[in-house]
Amino acid sequence: MINYLSGKIKDIKEQTVTLLVNGVGFALQVAQTKHLIKDKEAEFYTYLHWNSEKGPSFYGFSNEVEKTVFLLIIDCPKIGPGIAINILSQIDSMQFLEIVSSQNEDALSDINGIGPKKAEHIIMFLKNKVAKLLSSGQIKIGKQQNFVQWQNVNDVLTSLNYSKSEITKTMQYLTEKYSTQNVSIDQLIRAALSYLSGNL
Repeated sequence: MINYLSGKIKDIKEQTVTLLVNGVGFALQVAQTKHLIKDKEAEFYTYLHWNSEKGPSFYGFSNEVEKTVFLLIIDCPKIGPGIAINILSQIDSMQFLEIVSSQNEDALSDINGIGPKKAEHIIMFLKNKVAKLLSSGQIKIGKQQNFVQWQNVNDVLTSLNYSKSEITKTMQYLTEKYSTQNVSIDQLIRAALSYLSGNL
């Protein structure tokens, strides 16, 4: 398995990059090409996907986090690499983690090619995996604690026997109001309970 490639960018076409490595041109499907420059050196974390009908497809990622998020997405039943690349072409990997952590189905369904049902399916399947990944410290990010806080709030509301729809609406409200602020989990829980009790 080839996990990493470093070479010169020979060609760029939409979401495909040809990377020249020791005289061999590797065609990589990538989420973002706007930061890439032809004839410049570049490096990619890679993943080889095999489809029984179409054969092999090679994917390239600018960092390990992007690759990890891609692998998380395709781990969802009936969600293939095409959908994963489509998602990461419209939002970055950190935004995806935040959306799943806060269970913001509206934000995910706003992505072209992802409707409400698919957004709900992805979030329901990945929310616990994302929470475990972030709390494990495998991904080192500046907002990691914030993501864990969102999951903790969700767990508290679940333990209080609120319904899935109530929790989803509450998490969306909290995301819209507090996602850019540095607030404690106690503040988030109080705000959530106030919202649920209709005091806001």
